Amino acid sequence: MKQYLEFSKEVQEAIEAGKPIVALESTIISHGMPYPQNVQTAREVEQIVRDGGAVPATMALIDGKIKIGLSDDELEMFGNADNVAKASRRDIGYLLATKQLGATTVAATMICADLAGIRVFVTGGIGGVHRGAETTMDISADLDELGKTNVAVVCAGAKSILDIGLTLEYLETKGVPVVGYGTDELPAFFTRKSGFPLSISTDSAEDVAGMLKAKWDLGLEGGAVIANPIPEEDELDPAFINGIIENALKEAEENGISGKETTPFLLGKVKDLTEGKSLVANIALVKHNAKVGTQIAVAYNELNN
Repeated sequence: MKQYLEFSKEVQEAIEAGKPIVALESTIISHGMPYPQNVQTAREVEQIVRDGGAVPATMALIDGKIKIGLSDDELEMFGNADNVAKASRRDIGYLLATKQLGATTVAATMICADLAGIRVFVTGGIGGVHRGAETTMDISADLDELGKTNVAVVCAGAKSILDIGLTLEYLETKGVPVVGYGTDELPAFFTRKSGFPLSISTDSAEDVAGMLKAKWDLGLEGGAVIANPIPEEDELDPAFINGIIENALKEAEENGISGKETTPFLLGKVKDLTEGKSLVANIALVKHNAKVGTQIAVAYNELNN
């Protein structure tokens, strides 16, 4: 296994010194945002982690290696390159064997973080059960990964293009705790509320860290969703964004777009139809997640040292 992992100098030094580390994905750079906002956001998020007392570890596949921590030049490359594959669990082996560039999704980043012993991962939003999944069976690999891989995912809930109710049902079946951080209902990415209540809520990073330690000490496999709402001043009007999502879903269906192409299409269409407001909101929520995720990583590290 170790021959596939390559640590940046910063991350390697953090491991040796017992410092808290926060995993970050690369799909948000390559497929989630346009250039140059993608690279700028990645750099700013990494700095938020550093400012909070932890070390950022952005994950990606490069030249047959799983890179745990990217250099500034590598961030720039992933933001600009047009030959970057979107890597989930099923793709990792092939992309490593063929030495292709791979940007890690939520599921793949969880796997890479787990291999590196990193327990807290910050992203924008998780994938989930797509609308109409009862006929298409279109369910994100993120959910299965959360059921079996010991990494906590700090996010702004499930992307609002999904069926949020079914996503929560699936997570419950998999035994995945969904914790509302400063909220008692699941946030819906661009908006703070979805209308779906959660059974666990807290505003304490220490409580979250304690829950994770107890869960994993007991051998209860699987991750956790730490659902952190977008800041109030940055959220989009629910009626406005939901109407736009409905239009985008209709256009995707009319154009025969399905599978892993669905999310990038819908997010791109939402960005266009909101005249860029969704991109601004996306950047704001990722930065907020980085701040909270770093606090949780620091608290978890203290419990284990």
